[in-house]
Amino acid sequence: MTEFYDKVSERLIRYAKINTQSKANTGLDVSTKCQFDLAYELYNELKRINASNVYLDEKSCIVYANILANTSAKGFGLITHMDTAPDASGENVMPWILKNYDGKDVLLNKEKNIIISPKDFPNLLNYIGSDIIFTDGTTLLGGDDKAGIAAVMTFAEYIINHDEIKHGLISIAFTPDEEVGGLAKNLDFKRFNVPVAYTLDGDHKGYYSFETFNALEAQIKIKGLSVHTGTAKGIMKNAITIATDIMSKIPLNERPENTCEREGFYHPVLFEGTCEEAYLRILIRDFDKDLFNKKKEFIECLINNANKKYNDTIATITWSNGYPNMGEYTTKVKGLVENLIEAIKASNITPIELPFRGGTDGSSLSSRGLPCPNLSAGYENAHGRFEYVPIDNMEDNVRILIELAKIYAKEA
Repeated sequence: MTEFYDKVSERLIRYAKINTQSKANTGLDVSTKCQFDLAYELYNELKRINASNVYLDEKSCIVYANILANTSAKGFGLITHMDTAPDASGENVMPWILKNYDGKDVLLNKEKNIIISPKDFPNLLNYIGSDIIFTDGTTLLGGDDKAGIAAVMTFAEYIINHDEIKHGLISIAFTPDEEVGGLAKNLDFKRFNVPVAYTLDGDHKGYYSFETFNALEAQIKIKGLSVHTGTAKGIMKNAITIATDIMSKIPLNERPENTCEREGFYHPVLFEGTCEEAYLRILIRDFDKDLFNKKKEFIECLINNANKKYNDTIATITWSNGYPNMGEYTTKVKGLVENLIEAIKASNITPIELPFRGGTDGSSLSSRGLPCPNLSAGYENAHGRFEYVPIDNMEDNVRILIELAKIYAKEA
């Protein structure tokens, strides 16, 4: 337990109780209004801790703040997202702290007999002796990414109150809609005003990522033709049958549940329809650009073959929600990744490089001119009812950020 224990735990519990679930494909600037509830909370909190240039963009729901430089060192930014995933309920979150975890099953909800067990989630055994924040097993916790926000806010308060720690400009942004592909699309680079940044997002402690998948989403529409079954032969074009045929050709061994590490995949995430019309959403992901392009070509080939089979344009495809492998950009900036590794080591943690099997705000920001590798936020089992956050993971991240500020100060 460090001086940061009470700060990070109180903050995560307070933030977790605010529902900020985002929603996919709304077409809105901000997918859900509830994200503003946390944005206002963070805006006011930044004011209370005496951060500078605190600003909430009422249209984009991005909260900005600065910690002004006290030396001529190069500046850097920190970015975390406010929304939680729509994969499990984010309403009425009931966080609680289990002290000194003993390595056994944990009863999350006595009334509903909900238990989290290391038999099912073996990473729990990495935290024997730790204090852990759980939920009651009926909602996600929202440590993704509120554990990151808690660490950044606690770091900001500490640096502001310890002027003896030399640092350049530190810019902070809290963003919406990361979980549904927003990827900080409206971040104002002029207001953010630093040349590089780091996101805090992802599982485990001490992990860092300087590359992510190349990513796209195939949105496929299939127009069928329905007629009475009594006279259907040679006439009916069943959109469900056509969609099922397309799905059946996607290799099972190249799905997320059968891949790991640097292996790419196809991920069907939505299938709905009738005889007249069907709709598919399929994600494609790969670290390797050539293999990624082959996956894209394969999906397009499936659509072309379906149209040839029926001698008609029955299937159309739209590509969206894409981002590149941020490694194309982060590895070109001298010291960007190396400084993060040094900060992790200086905090007596073993840094572990993990190609991030997902996307972060940094995926898009890097390609748009703000190189932005990622430090794990320290949560576990994100996007589900068994999510939890060891408090010492957040404490360690505060220490890492302090060391990062010191390292950049040496470059003055």
